[in-house]
Amino acid sequence: MKIDIHAHILPKTWPDLRERYGYGGFIRLDHNCDGCSARMMKDDEFFRDVDPNVWSPSVRVEECDEHAVDVQVLSTVPVMFSYWAKPEDTHDLSKILNEHIAGVVEEHPKRYAGLGTLPMQDTDRAVQELERCINELGLVGVEIGTHINETNLDDPRFDPLWEAAEELGAAIFVHPWDMMGMDQLEDYWLPWLVSMPAETSRAICSLMMGGVLDRYPELKFAFAHGGGSFPATLGRIDWGFEVRPDLCQVRTETPPRELVDKLYFDTLVHDPMMLRFLVEKFGPEQLALGTDYPFVLGEHEPGKLIESMDFAPEVKERMLSGTALEWIGRDRSDFETEASRAHSESLGLQL
Repeated sequence: MKIDIHAHILPKTWPDLRERYGYGGFIRLDHNCDGCSARMMKDDEFFRDVDPNVWSPSVRVEECDEHAVDVQVLSTVPVMFSYWAKPEDTHDLSKILNEHIAGVVEEHPKRYAGLGTLPMQDTDRAVQELERCINELGLVGVEIGTHINETNLDDPRFDPLWEAAEELGAAIFVHPWDMMGMDQLEDYWLPWLVSMPAETSRAICSLMMGGVLDRYPELKFAFAHGGGSFPATLGRIDWGFEVRPDLCQVRTETPPRELVDKLYFDTLVHDPMMLRFLVEKFGPEQLALGTDYPFVLGEHEPGKLIESMDFAPEVKERMLSGTALEWIGRDRSDFETEASRAHSESLGLQL
C-alpha cells in the first residue's frame, strides 16, 4: 500500500473573493477551457499554471492508479492560507476549502483522507475550525504554515490550538509558505530552492526551543520536504543549544536531539543518499511517503525513490504506508482493497 501524505488539491471553482470580501490579494482560477489547464492569478498577477489534476478527483485517481498510489492525504495549496487577510474572511475561505476536501473524501473514502486549513491569525477561530474539521467534517487533521505572518509557531497565543489538537488527536502537516527573503531572492527560483527548506527548519526549531513539544508531547507534527534543511543542520542546532544556553534555553532545557523522535517527516528529498541519511538519523518510523502532488518540484513517480533503495521490505512498507497510518490515526483496513492486500501478501509482509 502507498499513502501519500503530501498531496495538494483545489476546488475547480470558488467565489470571487475580491467581490466577496471587498479587497484584493486572493487567488482565483482562470480556466482556459473545460478540462484544460488553468491559471492561478493573484488579482491580475500571474502565479502559476495548473492542470486538471489539481481540481479533478477522477483525474488524480487515474494518475494514482498509474503509480499504484492507494491513498492521498489531501491539503490545500499553501498560497490559499491567506493568514494576511481579515480573520473573519480567512475563516470563511477556510470553510469553503475544508468543505470541498471533505466532500472529495466522502465521495472516495478508500482513496483520500483530508487535512483542513485554519484562520491561524485568530486562535479562537482556528480552534473552532479545527474542531469542526475533526468532529463534523471527518478530516484527519490540518495543514498550517511555517509561520503566521511575522509570528513563529512557538508564540504562546497558539497554545489553545495545540491543546485542542492534542486532545483531538489531529495530525498537523507543516508546509512552508510566504518564504523569508523573497524580496531579496528574485532570481533562479531561489525562494523555492533555498528559503523553503529554511522555513521548515525555522518552524521545527521554534517548536522545539519554544517548549511547545515539551508542553504538548502528544502533538502529531509532520513536516514537508524531508524536514527541509533541519536534518542536515541538526548537529549545528544541537551544539548551539548547548554552548549558548543564554539564547537557546530560554523556554526549554530539552536538547533538540531529544525531541526529534516526536516528529514525522515526508520523504520528498529527491536524493537516495539523503533518504538513507534520514532513515539512519530518524528511522523509518518517522518517515512517510510525500510527493507534493501535482506540482513540478514534487516526486513525479510516487514512491520510486523508496522502492529503488535496498531497504528491507518491511522498512519500505513502513515508509510507504505504515508511518502515514500512524500519523493520521487510521487503520489499514480503512483504505485496504483486495488488490493492495494481495500485493502486500506477495511481498511476504505480515500486516
